Amino acid sequence: MNVTIDWIHLATLVGAAQGFLLAGVLLAHRTNRTANRLLAALMAAFTIYLVQEVYYSAGLVQTYPAFFGLSYPLPWVFGPLIYLYAVAASDGAWRFRARHALHFLPIVIVAIAGLPIYLMSGAEKLAFYEHLQSARVPPLIRLLDPTKYVSGFAYSVATIAYLRSHRRSIENSYSSTERVNLRWLGRLTGAAITIWLIALLIDVANIPLPAERRSDPIVSFAIALLVYGIGYLGLRQPEIFHYDRRDAHDDATPSSDATVPPSVNPQVAAVDVADAVEVAPSTTPSSAEQATTRYERSGLSDFEAHALQTKLLALMIKERPYRDPDLTLSALAEQLDTTPHKLSEVLNTGLSQTFYDFVNSYRVEDVRRRLAASDTRHVNVLTLAMDAGFASKSTFNQVFKKQTGHTPSTYRKSVAAG
Repeated sequence: MNVTIDWIHLATLVGAAQGFLLAGVLLAHRTNRTANRLLAALMAAFTIYLVQEVYYSAGLVQTYPAFFGLSYPLPWVFGPLIYLYAVAASDGAWRFRARHALHFLPIVIVAIAGLPIYLMSGAEKLAFYEHLQSARVPPLIRLLDPTKYVSGFAYSVATIAYLRSHRRSIENSYSSTERVNLRWLGRLTGAAITIWLIALLIDVANIPLPAERRSDPIVSFAIALLVYGIGYLGLRQPEIFHYDRRDAHDDATPSSDATVPPSVNPQVAAVDVADAVEVAPSTTPSSAEQATTRYERSGLSDFEAHALQTKLLALMIKERPYRDPDLTLSALAEQLDTTPHKLSEVLNTGLSQTFYDFVNSYRVEDVRRRLAASDTRHVNVLTLAMDAGFASKSTFNQVFKKQTGHTPSTYRKSVAAG
């Protein structure tokens, strides 16, 4: 038997091998086992799908017809696995429950619907395959096929929505989110949507392709690339909510150059700390209303909230805990001798800011002050950013421009010119 494959099929096979190896590595991982098992299942599904594509393209179906149709139900499982992995990866305490099995009901239905085909003899499967090749598609398959696109797009949208919600959650707990975000999975979900669009345009819209109909090889090659991305980045993803470190700077001492962010009156450092609460920043009413609704049953009285806010602003000015790049809501609450929930309420309702924005406003103002100082004009901007508590250059540039309207280098030039 002569088997001939081209470069695209070779790349697909390499992707399948990568998926197989990654599935094994993920199953052996001891951290966040639920997330890794879901990702391993996704890698295994991709592996079978990719191998099956080469199985058809290389003509192996003629020799081994018993394997015909094995990969057909798999597209209905791709979306649910990516979505559930995003949920599990964002919370190490999340566990797969019986109710979550409902996500896989469509693939069970498709498999049951295809049971008569799976029970065919080898000769019957070959005859059925020839019918499909000549575009004589049975009504059942015409009915089922569109639903895989509905599933793919629906779960992709659900995953992106969840990741956005997750991002808001970590910004209420972490001052640096580089190591605790799933932004990479958002990009890969976007890539998955692109693959679904390509498949939809080729298969459903029946766009003519040169020489022969090559929708599956194109889609399979794209999936192989997705395997590389998901596998590599997924292995590097830590357990999001188990990352919380509580080693904030306890030895910080008051300093005459304590920084006050632009959202707080710069004169607050020179007056009684009790007045600091009067200069809380403001945002749009909608965000304040949402925060009020969220905490309306917390039990924190206005007096307690006022006192905690005053204590918080005093601590930020005198102790500068924001200079700890790993500062978390829990760590700051511990320094204030309060609970993370109460501190979050003060930030969200009293100051109308997330923990992330609140802490980084101090960091930005710290950098701004030092950029304007004569003794730091020859110090690298990134060094100043790291000293202020930023954990990465990209985050610093993004936050600095958002809060000042200028890039750090442009701001330094404007200060020097002034």
